[in-house]
Amino acid sequence: MASVGIRSSSLCKSSDLDFSKASSAKLRPVNVSVLNCKSKRLGICGVKLRSNFLEPIKAMDASETTSDINGGCNAIDDVLTTDCDGKSTPKMSTVGNSTNILWHKCSVEKSDRQELLKQKGCVIWITGLSGSGKSTLACALSHGLHARGKLTYILDGDNVRHGLNSDLSFKAEDRAENIRRIGEVSKLFADAGVICIASLISPYRKDRDACRALLPEGDFVEVFMDVPLQVCEARDPKGLYKLARAGKIKGFTGVDDPYEPPLNSEIVLHQREEKCDSPTHLAEVVISYLEKKAYLEA
Repeated sequence: MASVGIRSSSLCKSSDLDFSKASSAKLRPVNVSVLNCKSKRLGICGVKLRSNFLEPIKAMDASETTSDINGGCNAIDDVLTTDCDGKSTPKMSTVGNSTNILWHKCSVEKSDRQELLKQKGCVIWITGLSGSGKSTLACALSHGLHARGKLTYILDGDNVRHGLNSDLSFKAEDRAENIRRIGEVSKLFADAGVICIASLISPYRKDRDACRALLPEGDFVEVFMDVPLQVCEARDPKGLYKLARAGKIKGFTGVDDPYEPPLNSEIVLHQREEKCDSPTHLAEVVISYLEKKAYLEA
């Protein structure tokens, strides 16, 4: 039994509360019984409440939907384009395997979010071989922009595979899907007004170009880490080149799978064994580009 103070007399007898002295009236505890009955109802002070499980809604067959909802319309195309009384309705879309979907617009748009953040949303896509310094640059860039009061988010290739893309392997088709998903997520961040930094090998031009095509002109900034294979392999921060050379990893980019360098990157960061700029310096190169293109202001 639980004791609960209740101000309303709708659930309990009026004698449970003393209203004769309004100024000094005290709330008396009322015993509330919670009963789990076979009828799947809860009894509280004599009031029956529905359980938190609702009965499933039964599906209606075609004849029911035609007569009750469509008012006699027989063609599904009529429902999607024009009502039977002649009123037009939004045309539904089919995208990929998703059918009968409709894009819902909101009065708060990208420009409003950018004004709030005092910056322009975009995607900085850092590509290059494993060991070229992509993740290091991404962190340095995020740090530099954060110090300037700008909101960023990093989509690191390995990090995303810990969750969203944990169901994907490193086969060619899965790598393409990995990039497609990250491209779509980065597009959402950019639409939110955030400077999204995507850092992943993304070895194939067509996949990178497909991500570029998702965004408005200029909002996709490709940064190519132009570091020779021998330099990346000498660094081998994760020990992956060693495993690939030993045949323990198949389809590794630069060893037994190709890397297609970008042809028209907005930014190319050259690094050679004899000359290696600091991550902070490289980040400043990218930040200077963003400043020049007015991405750091609303």
